[in-house]
Amino acid sequence: MKANGELKKIEEFLFKIALEIARDGEGALFVIGDDIKYSKLMKQKFENFSVFSKGANKIIKSLAIIDGAVIISKKGEVLDYGAMIKGAKPFVGYGTRHAAALTASKNNNIAILCSEEERKVKIFKNGKYVMQLDSLEKNIEKDVSGAANILESVGVGTLGTIGVATLAPTLGFALIPGILVFGGSYYAIKKLAEIHGKEKR
Repeated sequence: MKANGELKKIEEFLFKIALEIARDGEGALFVIGDDIKYSKLMKQKFENFSVFSKGANKIIKSLAIIDGAVIISKKGEVLDYGAMIKGAKPFVGYGTRHAAALTASKNNNIAILCSEEERKVKIFKNGKYVMQLDSLEKNIEKDVSGAANILESVGVGTLGTIGVATLAPTLGFALIPGILVFGGSYYAIKKLAEIHGKEKR
C-alpha cells in the first residue's frame, strides 16, 4: 500500500469514528503524525496497536472520549491516549481542545476534533482549520472517502484560493471563509479544485 493511500485509509477510519462520537454529543481529539509534542495526562500502561487490527474501532472510540488526544502514527499505529498537546496557543472563540488541535496539526500533521456542543467533526492540517463534517447530516458517512481524498490531494492553499464565491451553496456546501464544510457533492468540489489548479498553471 502506498504511503498516501495508507494515510487516506487511516483518515477515513478515524472520520467514521469521529462522526459517531460527535453524533453521541461527546468530545474527542485524534492527531495523526510523526512529530507531535505532548505529555501524558495520566500514568498508563499501553501497548501500541494498529487502527487496522480487529476490533480496533471500539477500543479507539473508548480511548478517544477520555480527556486528552489519541496519538496515531502516519502508518496507523495507535501510540498513546490521554495526551496533552504541548505549547497549544489559544484559538480565538474556541476552547482548549480546538487550541490543541490547531497546534498539533502543525509540521504536516492532521488533527481530527469532535465538538460535543456543535456535533461537528473538524479537521486541521498544517496548522490550519480546513474542513468540517456535520455528524447530524443524513448519510454523511458516504462523504468520508471524498473528504479524505480532498484532504490528501488538495493543498490547504488551494482550498483558500478557490474561495467562497466559487464554492456556491448550490453545490450542497455551507462555507466558513477558507473552510470546506461537508455536505453532499464533494466530487463537484474536487473537480472545481482540479479546474482551478489547471487555470493557475
